[in-house]
Amino acid sequence: MASKIIYTVTDESPALATGSLLPIVRSFTKTAGIEIDVKNLSLAGRLLAAFPDYLTEDQRVSDDLKILGELVTHSHANIIKLPNISASVPQLLGALKELQSKGYNLPDYPENPANDQERVVKQRYDLIKGSAVNPVLREGNSDRRVPGAVKKYAQKHPHVMGEWSQDSKTHVVTMKGNDFYNTEKSVLISKPCSVHVELVSDKGETLLLKEEIALLEGEILDSAVMNISALRSFLAEEIKDAYDKDVLLSIQLKASMMKISDPIIFGHMISLYFEDVFTQYKSTLDHLGVNPDNGLGDLFTKLETLPTAEKNEILSAIEECSKKRPDLSMVDSSRGITSLHVPSDVLIDASIPSAIRNSGKMVGPDGKLKDVKMIIPDSSYAKIYQNTIEYSKQNGAFDPKTMGSVSNVGLMAQKAEEYGSHDKTFLIPSEGMVRVVDESGTLLMDQKVSKGDIFRMCQVKDAPIRDWVRLGVNRARATGAPAVFWLDENRPHDIKVIEKVKKYLPLEDIEGLDVRILSPGEATLYSLQRMKEGKDTISVTGNVLRDYLTDLFPILELGTSSKMLSIVSLLNGGVLFETGASGSAPMLVQQFIKEGHFQWNSLGEFLALTVSLEHFGTTYQNSKALILAEALEKATELYLENNRGPAEAVHEIDIRGSHFYLVLYWAQALAEQNRDEELKLKFAALSKELKEHEEEILEEFMQAQGHPVDLGGYYLPDPEMVSNGMRPCTIFNQLLASL
Repeated sequence: MASKIIYTVTDESPALATGSLLPIVRSFTKTAGIEIDVKNLSLAGRLLAAFPDYLTEDQRVSDDLKILGELVTHSHANIIKLPNISASVPQLLGALKELQSKGYNLPDYPENPANDQERVVKQRYDLIKGSAVNPVLREGNSDRRVPGAVKKYAQKHPHVMGEWSQDSKTHVVTMKGNDFYNTEKSVLISKPCSVHVELVSDKGETLLLKEEIALLEGEILDSAVMNISALRSFLAEEIKDAYDKDVLLSIQLKASMMKISDPIIFGHMISLYFEDVFTQYKSTLDHLGVNPDNGLGDLFTKLETLPTAEKNEILSAIEECSKKRPDLSMVDSSRGITSLHVPSDVLIDASIPSAIRNSGKMVGPDGKLKDVKMIIPDSSYAKIYQNTIEYSKQNGAFDPKTMGSVSNVGLMAQKAEEYGSHDKTFLIPSEGMVRVVDESGTLLMDQKVSKGDIFRMCQVKDAPIRDWVRLGVNRARATGAPAVFWLDENRPHDIKVIEKVKKYLPLEDIEGLDVRILSPGEATLYSLQRMKEGKDTISVTGNVLRDYLTDLFPILELGTSSKMLSIVSLLNGGVLFETGASGSAPMLVQQFIKEGHFQWNSLGEFLALTVSLEHFGTTYQNSKALILAEALEKATELYLENNRGPAEAVHEIDIRGSHFYLVLYWAQALAEQNRDEELKLKFAALSKELKEHEEEILEEFMQAQGHPVDLGGYYLPDPEMVSNGMRPCTIFNQLLASL
């Protein structure tokens, strides 16, 4: 796959947008001799790739994630990665049901496997759950920042920020002990070895949890435990306190990324909030297979299978129980969808920043904004949100016209610090001791556990840390902004990382640079103050904070995190370009299906494609690719300046009209350049034709709106139906084809 740009097909809104944008990209890049290869990273595609032995020959698909996992280790990798579904169990089950209905003979998901065969099937499915794609592809560290064109637009056209009051009752609460932060242990591996994880019960029985984890010299290995008894006491107390204070209640997790730990914590919240129901109707709910970890939506679905009288009795009990509890923050108040309906509906990294942007309020059952208690059970990073809220109370809302930026250099190469989203997190089945032991029998770490506790372990290799330090210093030198390593000197893992940072910083040219180490709480206040003063700062963080901060600061600054430029500099020289967040993806697809209007904004793809073309042109000395990139950057600036992004209402411009204007501006920029006569002539002709047919093309796009759209599926839509829906204008398609 050398000398190619790889474009990924994913899910939901990004996948539909690809149906319109990819033909455009191929038409333009063909003029520079660039081949665009497509790889499928959709949830449906990954499910089919995981079970070839259950499918007919013509139903089998290639394992594109595995192919790309190999490609990212090569220097020629140039991949544009769109957001994919990080599947919760309900999403996985939904995709599975759709595939089975289309004739794919995939096995049912055995939530409680009864034999070895079902256990193997569940293991294969579980590899697809959660953040299964990104750890494979991110064979490098992250560089996320606001592009200049986006920053200029945000200053000229600032988004709306809610006013803050010092009387706001919004606040963050977190555990004071017995959580992951307070139980963490960490060791530095002094020589290559192999370790296993075992649970030795109080009865003396040994259960192997994980075997043969290969470790390299210099790796950092951590373990931590969430004590469920302490968690439940904490949650029960905060539920009562929210009721007493008359604020909304919202538990803030990331079940899509922390795919084992956070759904379990989410389930405990549900079983406590509706404790009377789960106690009174335990036998019925057990018989139905209700698992609170899957959310209220799953509970309501399973109640539908009961006789009407019995179903209504339980629904009434749920309603009565709700009256004695604080109101929940809502995902969709008009449809009664609470924040406890689906574990993947509320993501801490997007949810809290959006609330901070809205005066610290969330939407309640009545559809109105209200102050809220935000529960973040684990205290590892809760302080960044609490400090941001307190800073906002004291200093008021930020002004997007004048505020500075906080970019990020994130440690994530080779699955670094994949807390909770990997195969080293376990629900503990019995009381005892979890032990981490090397092949010689030496005990590296142990953790006292009780039944129902959550044990997690993570690792980070030395080479990614070394590269991360280098990347942080390079960004500081390139920008002149301070580089702040967000590390906590009281946290065992961070202590080890601080040692390495202090070891590797002197190997870099840091003369004249402002490079400092601050705890996450201190770094938050330092960065917020600089933002207020209009100054830029570089946050150099671990993997989870990378995820959190690249939503927190951009949402405050830009109104969205989808406008960030996200570059993963792969360790062996290739590059992965990511196109932004997808939190609104499901909602926008539903709107498109219902009324034929598609709001998804492809700006992230425009930004990623620009730097991808630059990288391609530089790597292969392809001057046409460099001209395409420069012209696309100019086109993106015009796209923003002229406000050509999709509007909200039907019969206004949607993504298809947005793509038309990108093509028009891109063609105009290529026609105006004088470095390549062939490109100039070709695109001058296209630009002229597009301008002449502008009204006709836009009218045809408008006529495609205002009525339902059939895509032939949600997780596995029909390609022809998608093409018909996303490319409804014949004359526009013909003009592109003429290239």
